[in-house]
Amino acid sequence: MTDQEEQSLKEAKRKEKRLEEEAKRLAKEQVRKKANLDREEAIEKSSKTRKTKRSEKRAAEEIEQSAREQSRRETYLAKEQAIAKAQEAKKLRDKKQPDESQ
Repeated sequence: MTDQEEQSLKEAKRKEKRLEEEAKRLAKEQVRKKANLDREEAIEKSSKTRKTKRSEKRAAEEIEQSAREQSRRETYLAKEQAIAKAQEAKKLRDKKQPDESQ
């Protein structure tokens, strides 16, 4: 085998080794990218879940607050109506009393 043939053989082996290393590097890069994508998707899914739960909790709290406000308004209205009836009854009593004492 001549020097040139040996040199060509060595060059071919180096080239083959470089190609194998490049293939390994690409495979590792692909695995890394997939892992990053999976991690990002998991984070996004978790974030959406938390956002949904917060939204549901807020909606439930708003419903409870609305019910409390409605109850408070109804109680206030009932008190005002009771006061108005009591005042009206007092006016009627006051009107009747002077008539009866004459």
